[in-house]
Amino acid sequence: MTTSTSLPLDAVLSHVNQSLDSAVERLFSLLRIPSISTQPSHAADCRKAAEWLRQDLAEMGLSVDVRDVQWAAPGHPMVVAHDTPQADKPHVLFYGHYDVQPTDPENLWKAPPFEPRLVEDGAGRKVIVARGASDDKGQVMTFLEACRAWKTVHGSIPVQVSVLLEGEEECGGANLLPFLRENAEELKADVALVCDTSMADRTTPGITTSLRGMMAEEIVIECASHDLHSGIYGNAAANPIALLCQILATLRDADGRVTLPGFYDGIQDPSPETRAQWKTLFPNDAALLEEAGLSIAAGEKGYTAIEQTWCRPSCEINGISGGYEGEGFKTVLPAKAMAKVSFRLVPGQDPEKIRDTFRAHVNAALPADAKVTFTPHGGSPGFEVSRNSRFLAPTLKALTDEWNVPAATIGCGGSIPVAGEVRDALGLDALMVGFAQADDRIHSPNEQYGLEAFHKGIRSWVRILAALANAG
Repeated sequence: MTTSTSLPLDAVLSHVNQSLDSAVERLFSLLRIPSISTQPSHAADCRKAAEWLRQDLAEMGLSVDVRDVQWAAPGHPMVVAHDTPQADKPHVLFYGHYDVQPTDPENLWKAPPFEPRLVEDGAGRKVIVARGASDDKGQVMTFLEACRAWKTVHGSIPVQVSVLLEGEEECGGANLLPFLRENAEELKADVALVCDTSMADRTTPGITTSLRGMMAEEIVIECASHDLHSGIYGNAAANPIALLCQILATLRDADGRVTLPGFYDGIQDPSPETRAQWKTLFPNDAALLEEAGLSIAAGEKGYTAIEQTWCRPSCEINGISGGYEGEGFKTVLPAKAMAKVSFRLVPGQDPEKIRDTFRAHVNAALPADAKVTFTPHGGSPGFEVSRNSRFLAPTLKALTDEWNVPAATIGCGGSIPVAGEVRDALGLDALMVGFAQADDRIHSPNEQYGLEAFHKGIRSWVRILAALANAG
């Protein structure tokens, strides 16, 4: 009898090639659903997307249901699916999300955002354009299509597969961790697979082995009881905008280092080997920054641009407002000013400790007749995959075999809370394998996903599933 570990791989890869048009059409069908999780008016669309995925997984032969969530607050449902148990095979838990970001500003879209199109970009590359094409519906479907190919050709997947698809990732994901904890026994597996990340560059596949966490605060400084005439009160009355700017300016020193006491305690630089690998991928700062119209790293001195984003913590001002912001001019001395400040954190840093230190820093700089209000916005630690994971090496080899380029272990400057949450709730490492590109315009108008990335993403997962079957 043929076992799943000896099933011919080439036949599955050939099927993926032959059925690409059908896979694209299925993706288009999912992309047409405007599942914007942060807007209550699209709650029914989020459920529609969940039901679409339920049906798609059921058609593949998985046991699947749609589950309501209401731990943090009533939210959008989870889709949970399980394939036939295989006691002698590794068990993988795949995570993705079906919700998407809002589409504003609408006038910058070249076509309606939920009418997916296959077009050529300026370089003649075929890309799928729609909201959610890359983040995360296209990525989710690379894995599901790989499972479909194995099922179609051989009737089974080489490993035991469970699937968890979330509908609140883009609006905070407050229900995910309690859902994982509540269903830990059911969802326990050997490793989690997450497809919500990018490749190192256009042709180099990679596994994201480290993520930055995040701690964010909204601060409001108030001085006078009401807005004042700046001619009558200027100089004499405290100006909350000026105070806010002065405080924010002290968060970094002249070398770009964050000045909060103890901010860098407990963190480590990457190994020389890792830094050399990243230098090969990004030989200069422009290699990372040119897509944004920049070329010179502006942050912490002594680290390249890619090192600053992949393995160093940061402090950024994400928004600031106060006073008169309309057209024309108004000589007002405002009563209050607001800023949104976020800290990207690396493994070894405690988000709540840094929150406390930041608040103390602000309070210490305020004069007696000014007051400040803080509103927290999330707090998650950095994440790093264990280099001892038995699933890491076979996954890297599978990616290398598909792309014919040595797969890299890379970092990610963003935060993907699920990686830490599956470790917290389920005790699992998460291998983050994604095929997004730097120019996918994620969260922006005209979001896109390269057709080659979608196609080779499916083929990559086909290979990874086969490789993991032998990773025991």
